[in-house]
Amino acid sequence: MAKLRITYSKSAIGYTVRQKATVKALGFTHLYQTVEHEDTPAIRGMIQKINHLLTVEEVR
Repeated sequence: MAKLRITYSKSAIGYTVRQKATVKALGFTHLYQTVEHEDTPAIRGMIQKINHLLTVEEVR
């Protein structure tokens, strides 16, 4: 299964509490941090909700 490399590229200040919680649930603790997750429907859904705050690339 493919992996996704996700970078937290824009601050969540000024966005809703739910969006901030999604950022935290993806494992981000600070801006410009990069994490890798398996490409699952749950992760894709979380990314879709806050795609304006993230940069996503697929890793083989």
